[in-house]
Amino acid sequence: MTSVGQAFEAMNLPMEIYEILKVPKRTVTVAIPVRSDSGAVSVFKGYRVQHSNALGPYKGGIRYYPTVDLDEVTALAMLMTYKCALLSLPFGGAKGGVACDPKKLSRETLERLTRRYTYMISEIIGPYIDIPAPDVYTDAQIMAWIMDTYSQLKGYQIPEVVTGKPVYLGGCEGREEATGFGVSVTIREACKHLNIPINGARVAIHGFGNAGTNAALHLSSMGAKIVAVCDSKGAVYNAEGLNVERLVAHKKSTGTLAGFPQAKAVTHEELLAMDVEVLIPASLENLIDTKVAENVRAKIVAEAANGPTTSEGSKILEEKGVFVIPDILASAGGVTASYFEWVQNLKREHWERSEVLSRLDAKMVKAFREVITVTKERELSTRTAAVGVASTRVCLALQTQGIWP
Repeated sequence: MTSVGQAFEAMNLPMEIYEILKVPKRTVTVAIPVRSDSGAVSVFKGYRVQHSNALGPYKGGIRYYPTVDLDEVTALAMLMTYKCALLSLPFGGAKGGVACDPKKLSRETLERLTRRYTYMISEIIGPYIDIPAPDVYTDAQIMAWIMDTYSQLKGYQIPEVVTGKPVYLGGCEGREEATGFGVSVTIREACKHLNIPINGARVAIHGFGNAGTNAALHLSSMGAKIVAVCDSKGAVYNAEGLNVERLVAHKKSTGTLAGFPQAKAVTHEELLAMDVEVLIPASLENLIDTKVAENVRAKIVAEAANGPTTSEGSKILEEKGVFVIPDILASAGGVTASYFEWVQNLKREHWERSEVLSRLDAKMVKAFREVITVTKERELSTRTAAVGVASTRVCLALQTQGIWP
């Protein structure tokens, strides 16, 4: 049984609600014709899956990636339902995607693709219906195109239709760092819970994209020692701790972490098996499988990526006594900042970065403590407890609303 099914059983929730949640409320597949710069027409397949809106409007990112398919988008939409519920956000779960390689498309073609896709799903999105956001290979520019296209169709400016926009178009201060910041907050709280001093705690990070980079920066500011990081091209290690700011500058100038002068090269496998207090998988799905899990020596695994641990790997980590901060908690900073952006847009307000991060810190701490309480009370793993807390909220909403007609 899936982790959601296990959570329903562990929390004594009605399985009929689980059956409802096994299927998305709405699935849309669109064929997107786009004329390239050369004049040739290509047809891209796009998706928007709306899983549940029991707690509020659907919320979830849009990804552009060659292998995007309906199964992947559906699974991610379901994940968003529980992530939003866990953080007590008034959102349901959704996800979108277009099967394309944005690296091979010109800016002009990418804009045409984005605007056409937005037009084709415009009837099922909106500030009180479904609010998209950035995801893999989509960014603030693409969100701006979505906002503009939707606004043109409706006849007036509607910034609250999408989040992750540039700050000067109604975006949220701190949005870029929110996921990594949220990861760092949950690690700080886990260290408190386990009586591990955050000051000097050794951290290894697999993946140095947005989440991994910002987690490293914030953890370093808390006194943690970032000893190893990697990207797709290489991994670097320094037992005394890496200078994160210099590391970020090195990657920006060279395009890779490899060759960073103040560290030695290691393999990805060595990084995952390092003797550290904290391991942050911030890259691929299903990274920590059975083989990797058996070699993990970290005391805390903070899942900055979505689904970085297989079900078999998760069992092994639990048996070894590794404290896992599950993805629906650890990586929830991004959607929480999206919620803040949506609220600001609806009120036509603008919050300073310090206020955004303060509110985000409080939200992450509250959710972490709720998970720990259920973990202790019901003797559950942190993963099952997190899904259990979220499932209870979705379940209560569905039960109270009832099935109509």
